[in-house]
Amino acid sequence: MIGTYAAVLAVCGASLSIGQAALSLCGVRRWSWLSPAVGLALLLAICWATVRMPGDGVVSAIAALVATVAALLYLRGRVEGLAEAAAIGAPVASAALLAASLPFLVEGRFGILGTGFNPDMSQHLLATFGLAEGGGGQLLREGYPLGPHAVVVALDKGLGVDLVQGFDGLTVAVAALAPLTALAVFRECPRPRGAACALLVGLPYLVASYFAQGAFKETIQAFLVLAFLIALRESGRAWKDLPLRYVPAALVAIGSVYAYSFPGLVWLLGALLAWIAIERRIDARALLLALVVFLLGALPEVGRMSDFAGFETFDPDGPGLGNLFGQISPFTAFGIWPSGDFRLAPGDGAAPAVLFYLGAALATALLAAGLLRCARRRESAILAGAIAVAAVYAGARIGGTAYTSAKALEVTAPVLTLAILAPPIAGANGWRLIRSFDGKVARPGIDGGRVAPIALLSGLFVALAGVCSLLAFANAPVGPASYSPGLTRLRPQLAEDATLVLAPRQLLASEHGTPYLAWELRGERVCIVAEEEAGGSPPPGVRYVIATDSADGIPEAPYPNLTLRRRVGPYTLWERPGRVRGGPSPCPLIAVREARQGPR
Repeated sequence: MIGTYAAVLAVCGASLSIGQAALSLCGVRRWSWLSPAVGLALLLAICWATVRMPGDGVVSAIAALVATVAALLYLRGRVEGLAEAAAIGAPVASAALLAASLPFLVEGRFGILGTGFNPDMSQHLLATFGLAEGGGGQLLREGYPLGPHAVVVALDKGLGVDLVQGFDGLTVAVAALAPLTALAVFRECPRPRGAACALLVGLPYLVASYFAQGAFKETIQAFLVLAFLIALRESGRAWKDLPLRYVPAALVAIGSVYAYSFPGLVWLLGALLAWIAIERRIDARALLLALVVFLLGALPEVGRMSDFAGFETFDPDGPGLGNLFGQISPFTAFGIWPSGDFRLAPGDGAAPAVLFYLGAALATALLAAGLLRCARRRESAILAGAIAVAAVYAGARIGGTAYTSAKALEVTAPVLTLAILAPPIAGANGWRLIRSFDGKVARPGIDGGRVAPIALLSGLFVALAGVCSLLAFANAPVGPASYSPGLTRLRPQLAEDATLVLAPRQLLASEHGTPYLAWELRGERVCIVAEEEAGGSPPPGVRYVIATDSADGIPEAPYPNLTLRRRVGPYTLWERPGRVRGGPSPCPLIAVREARQGPR
């Protein structure tokens, strides 16, 4: 717990400091809620730029610390409105942190997020372990974006937290920072209402669901797309007189490159083009300057983005379902989806199907009304964002796989929630869309006015969607508390032979260890059994036995007549002598695609 929340504080503190310093350099003198997103984007770039230097990641930790301290020193006496911002932001950050902590509170422990839903975290842990050891790995060779992994390495080297705690801390920090950034839209609203809307925009149901899977890249990308739109919005409002008013959006785009590679730019480029088409007051010179800043920041990653184009996710004939059961309903992006597992169809869980469709109907009506108000109030950035995310989702749904279209839908969710909530409450009157008989704005119950139906429906939407997001958080499985690359390193030696894995009962029963171990040993025939149920001999046809070390660290053969072959981390590989390679075995083949799809 201490390691996880130390990582949360480190990421949040660095992001807020570095981001506000960057905005101040752009001419922003008052505190801006865009600082969390800008700071996280720059932190991703800084850590990735330094993680491969000599020192096995130590330079990354030093660079992040130096950037944070330098930012704090630069900001001294240069920022207005800090006290007011702290009063507004502290309750929002606390509520977001509590929501993101629900998985750990419900499970009663800390560990790998999402194991049981999606075992992919083991691959990210392996890549990060390689970076921390000064090596590479398959993801590095394939051009996979490793900015978040570099941040985790910096946390490991700087704070001494292990990789599991580092990823948990980064994921929780993003969940806390996203609602803070959304406050930039709701700063004129009454505090309780504005805070509730900022929380829901930052943590809508699908974002909470991907958090529950440990899908940190997707939650970061959804956060950065939301921040990019808000940065465009601020460029024509609070920053309209600044020569560098478009540079914050460019900095957010740089972070998207290091978190999500070139696919992340599809949303941003679509939103930018739609915004230019809608907005009539574009400063071409300022926009060109921002483009130059972006190109300079993204240039070092161009070669790796080219390599990433061949990644298996983009193959239409590849593992198209991932851990899904089929295509995800687009209505999940609207936020009212009363199921802890977003992959389930309406009615397959505890709630009847009619509740899903009633929630979708309410959200659809509010979205239509919100987009209309956006058009009337010239909310060009929000309109552009809605157009862009809808177009990207449509393209992914038509030309991609269920796995990629679900990711596109997750990025869509905060933008649609913003479109639903921002127009009715972002003005000076907040939710008080009330008029008395003489046409003047009135307060409910005081001036004889009455609450407009849109206000009541918006409040109902916030309540229902908020409950659904909390349900997704509470349903998140928490896996093993530690990580070792041992099983992955043993895989080449197993070849085509059946393997029996003996694991602690607690790991299998309480820590969702079975799908985790299956993914680690994918491509092999594997039986996974609790140590207490091992029996007197391995099943027929099993050649290898993998066991964990005893408490004293001395390997003990779990069965008679076994030969010790290799020890890696906490795992020991034993071999039964005289076995015929590739013989018949009761152990199932853990195919790569089956392992990715997880439990059915």
